[in-house]
Amino acid sequence: MDLNSIDIREVVERVTREVYARIGSAGLQNLTVPTLSYNMTQIAAAIEHSLLNPDMTREKMLRGCADVRKYRLGNICVTPFFAAEAAEALSGTGIPVCVPIGFPHGAASTAAKITEIREAIMNGAGELDVSLQIVAVKSGDYDAARKDLDAMLSAAGGRVKVKAIYEQGLYTEEEKVKVLTMAKQAGVDFIKISNALTGKKAVVEDVKFVRSIIGKSIGIKIDGGVKDAATVSALLAAGANRVGASASVQIVTQG
Repeated sequence: MDLNSIDIREVVERVTREVYARIGSAGLQNLTVPTLSYNMTQIAAAIEHSLLNPDMTREKMLRGCADVRKYRLGNICVTPFFAAEAAEALSGTGIPVCVPIGFPHGAASTAAKITEIREAIMNGAGELDVSLQIVAVKSGDYDAARKDLDAMLSAAGGRVKVKAIYEQGLYTEEEKVKVLTMAKQAGVDFIKISNALTGKKAVVEDVKFVRSIIGKSIGIKIDGGVKDAATVSALLAAGANRVGASASVQIVTQG
């Protein structure tokens, strides 16, 4: 073949037409749109509507309670200041109020956390997200961290569900295993994979890791910038039971 006799432009055009033809006839037809593993009712029921911003107002909190009622979300998470009002707003719905304890750093004294727990339960909380003693863990004092957690569980007295907050981004790999094992042995109801202090996004790999350590007998909650139903579905499929989000309404009204 005489290369000098080939019209390069014609070849390029012909190849280009063939590529587009194949994409149009086969490639695009074979593209699949990801489907949700869970329907929107299941997704809504798994969402914990988080209203923990430091600039939260009573008006925003009550509007959040109305959203939780309307869309039948899993619960609403509010600061201790709003616990009683949130519980009243959701009275009769069967939807619990979740209150964080010692949040976010967990560095409060055990006595202070116990006081928070008793007050939260008295004000109508049905679930507690309890912050572990991160500084004790980082100091290698697991006995102190375990005693702190045991005291909080004792104060809860089985009256409410207790989720141990696991700030994964602050721990080494060794610390992660020890903290998760400690929480499981203590008897918590859930591990909450938290990214509040690091800004890390919620990903399925973190759920799978935690599930591999704690087994199937304990629930998993995860948060971290979740804004769409597909992400919630993926996290649930990976082994999570709850997903914390502030964009809850956006998530359940998509599509």
